[in-house]
Amino acid sequence: MDIKAQKDEQWVSHQNLLAEEVAPDVVRRVAAYCEDAMCVENTFKKGGVGAMHSHPHTQITYVASGVFEFTIGNETRIVRAGDTLLKQDGVEHGCTCLEDGILVDFFTPMRKDFV
Repeated sequence: MDIKAQKDEQWVSHQNLLAEEVAPDVVRRVAAYCEDAMCVENTFKKGGVGAMHSHPHTQITYVASGVFEFTIGNETRIVRAGDTLLKQDGVEHGCTCLEDGILVDFFTPMRKDFV
């Protein structure tokens, strides 16, 4: 059974997380979170796009697997498994998946629009 993680839940099992398709070839799973922080897993198929956007949250992205072309502000780079990216409050950013992969995002504060 797929369920959404609950705020302040101490133990979150990946196998039960609700997988939400948020764009073609992009699936989001909201994991552990509280008012001050949130962890989100995004699974991309090759060609999947995280559209350019900004938000009032600081976001750190860890590239768990795959290869992505990422734009942060006015700079674009290719990133791979093991790389991390910092997107500060209000900075426009987005990506295109070049090889199937997973991005793990950490937000502060939590993204209320995700729950």
